[in-house]
Formats: sequence, C-alpha cells, structure tokens
Amino acid sequence: MKTRLLPICATIVACALTLCLRAQVDPAIQAKIDAEIATAKALAAEPAIVAAVKGYNAAPSADAQAMNQEKWKTLTLLDPLVRSFSKNAAAEVLKTRKTALVTEAFLSGADGGKVAFLAKPSNWTHKGKAKHDQPMEGQIWQGEIEVDESTGLQQVQVAVPVLDGDKPVGALVIGLSVTKMKG
Repeated sequence: MKTRLLPICATIVACALTLCLRAQVDPAIQAKIDAEIATAKALAAEPAIVAAVKGYNAAPSADAQAMNQEKWKTLTLLDPLVRSFSKNAAAEVLKTRKTALVTEAFLSGADGGKVAFLAKPSNWTHKGKAKHDQPMEGQIWQGEIEVDESTGLQQVQVAVPVLDGDKPVGALVIGLSVTKMKG
C-alpha cells in the first residue's frame, strides 16, 4: 500500500511546488511566460523538430553515444561537433522561430542528449532533472527565475514535450529573459 502511495505523493508535491514557484512570479510576467509556453508547444510540434528528435532517438551518432558531461565541458564553441548542433535543420527552425524574449533554446532526445540548440548549453544532458523528465512524461515544466550559467542573463526556463502523436520523444527547453518581460 505504501509503495503505491509514493508516486502519487511525489506527483502532488511536484504540482504544489510548481504552483508555489508560479505564485512567486509577478502575474504580468507569468502571463508572458504562459504565452511563450504556447509558442514553445507549437515549435515542439514542427515537423522538422519532431523528425530530428525521432532521428536522434533511432540512431544517435557515435559522438552522441560517447558524450558525457566532462567531455562536453571541454568542447569549445567552435568545435565541429558543437557547431553541428547549431547548424542542423532543427537548429535552423529554432533560429527562425526565436522570439525577442528567448535567451536560449535547446532540443533533447529521449536520453537527454542534445539534438539541436541556438548556442552551446552548459550541460550535455538534463536527464534526471525536472526540465527533461517532466516533458518526457508529457508535462510542461517551468523553473525558477535564475541567472543562467551559460548566458549570464536573468531568465526563467520552460520545457515542453516533443510529441510523436501522443508519445513524448524529447524535450524542448526555452530560456526567457526576465528583464525583457518586465519592460
């Protein structure tokens, strides 16, 4: 009986925490975040985005399979592997659909490995973290206002699932400028 209650309790706590975090954000800013979440959901449904994630999941490159956080941190912005993630078809879609509020955007496969991004994110994978795991359960995730490690900007991140039909196959994480939302 206790083991059945644990997942239910964890879900209730996660939902309550999300509501508390949202309660800390000014309602006018939250309205802008909600609008950007709707835009992110539409972006995550773009055929090129879904196809890129499905392709990555079906056959990750040897480089992706061998990648870990330590190796990722050693790669420069000009490394051919890093550049390949910002120059592929999915990255081009991210660039063309980027709004003025977006500070960063990255697309991850089911294993959390990167598929595409606007600029090199701090981490190779976010698997095991809510920003990846909740979208992989079909949920939307919103983080706290923070200073982002990779951009140095005050932002809030949101993440939405990339769906193949009704099945989550990846995650799209978008960073939103708090400064621009205030203005």
